[in-house]
Amino acid sequence: MNNLISPYGGELIDLVLRGDDIAAARDEAVSAKRLALSDAAVCDLELLATGAFSPLGGFMCGDDYRRVVAEMRLADGKLWPLPVTLEAPDDADVSAGDTVALHDKKGVIFALLDVEDVFEADLDAEAASICGGNEEHPALMKLRAAPRRRVGGNLRIIQLPVHHDFRALRRNPAELRELFRELGWRSVVAFQTRNPLHRAHEELIKRAGAEHGDGVVVHPVVGVTKPGDVDHFTRTRCYLAMMSYFDAEKVALSLLPLAMRMAGPREALLHAIVRRNHGCSHLIVGRDHAGPGSDSSGQPFYGPYDAQELLHEHEAEIGVTMVPFRMCVYLPDEDEYRPVDEVSEGTKTVAISGTQVKEDYLAKGVPLPEWFTRPEVAALLAEAYPPRRRQGLTVWFTGLSAAGKSTLAEILAQRLLEYGRASTVLDGDVVRTHLSKGLTFSKADRDTNIRRIGFVASEITRHHGTAVCAAISPYRAIREENRALIGNYIEVFANAPLEVCEARDKKGNYSKAREGIIKGFTGIDDPYEPPVKGFVECRTDMETPEESVEKIVHRLKDLGYI
Repeated sequence: MNNLISPYGGELIDLVLRGDDIAAARDEAVSAKRLALSDAAVCDLELLATGAFSPLGGFMCGDDYRRVVAEMRLADGKLWPLPVTLEAPDDADVSAGDTVALHDKKGVIFALLDVEDVFEADLDAEAASICGGNEEHPALMKLRAAPRRRVGGNLRIIQLPVHHDFRALRRNPAELRELFRELGWRSVVAFQTRNPLHRAHEELIKRAGAEHGDGVVVHPVVGVTKPGDVDHFTRTRCYLAMMSYFDAEKVALSLLPLAMRMAGPREALLHAIVRRNHGCSHLIVGRDHAGPGSDSSGQPFYGPYDAQELLHEHEAEIGVTMVPFRMCVYLPDEDEYRPVDEVSEGTKTVAISGTQVKEDYLAKGVPLPEWFTRPEVAALLAEAYPPRRRQGLTVWFTGLSAAGKSTLAEILAQRLLEYGRASTVLDGDVVRTHLSKGLTFSKADRDTNIRRIGFVASEITRHHGTAVCAAISPYRAIREENRALIGNYIEVFANAPLEVCEARDKKGNYSKAREGIIKGFTGIDDPYEPPVKGFVECRTDMETPEESVEKIVHRLKDLGYI
């Protein structure tokens, strides 16, 4: 299989400059225009640089982008399933013919981009092709919040992103191919994962290797994954612990700095191309591979076998054979794992879902059973994910001005002390006086303000503290962005009719807005987008503040935070 003629997995594109070219590029970068890369774009740049995204030689131009969205083909006809584009803010001074220095959030310059095209993304078409138009798809929410303007062109890599963790496991395509040659593997099965490995995965990997290849590479994603996933530091420690249960001549471990799109079937094709470039011949594809799950009504965003079917359709062109993920279940009477399709009807089986691991075991401090996971993995997960009562938390109050957010936040902060949870209150008015001083009330500045509060809250939460935030935060997309960033996030909708809020307004802002003195005031000439899922509603026009806070306390108790 490794000898198939394919545009994928052949000679790798190498964009990294060497020798005198690096010094010249560094000098050129000093006076070049600059663009900041998001975390996902840094991952894309690294995979472009090392050939993992071959045949791409840089961020896509408009012709490639449009055909990929419409047909899953590059402009030259090669199969490519998803856009790999570079976003440019509306105020960025970038034109075709420019050379732009690309840097991360800390200002470290990685590359020069020779701009060939500046174009507008067709977000509606992109959303329809990837998300099926479902408004709740997390990729759609990201698209709507992103700049439409994209910059395409070839890259000259000055330096790759530096990773100080697990460096020996971060093998680029050339290095992983060399490892396969050293091991004598010609047929290699790739196992894609963004989760810890448990006993069922162990059985699946062993069976897949025996049936389909000379060896299996466990190739977990350690770039940007789905919000709420186990962090890659903990996961990698779990993978290393699991390696002792495999034959070292049959199973290898390597990390992949990929930014996942959660784009289901199309992403399965991307994963296959990336693995082909790393020297793999097979890819294990599970049910709802790379899917974000279901929407608020319980409807899956993709069919369970859509990804398997799409990869099977294109496997000859890519040069990667699709291996269906065979769900393994535990048979307690036999004390063994077996694929579910090999289990006779009526046989006793037990299983634990990923949701149950988090909700019924880790969140409650209940040890994971040995039949489910190896004891080393159970210990690592318990250490990294203590019971919820010891985890960080953000409670985010949203609602119209004068809806009662600040009052509820102050009362909740006091109630939380009853349960031993000290909190930091981040009130919108106070934040604008300090953290966001100088920002206007334009939509862009409002988004910046809410992102700043969200960042501070995420840091408090990450360090096991409690943040209580009270800000109008009128736009749903930015609130959802913060929900994803923070993780342990409870949204509270302080809901009161506009006329009630106007009657309560001691500052006179509503009156000034009605008179046109204040422009862009939420609820008057700027919209408020109420929450649609995953929130506590407090009807502050019908409940006392104490009754509203009791609702929140009850929810926190139900979730195990207090």
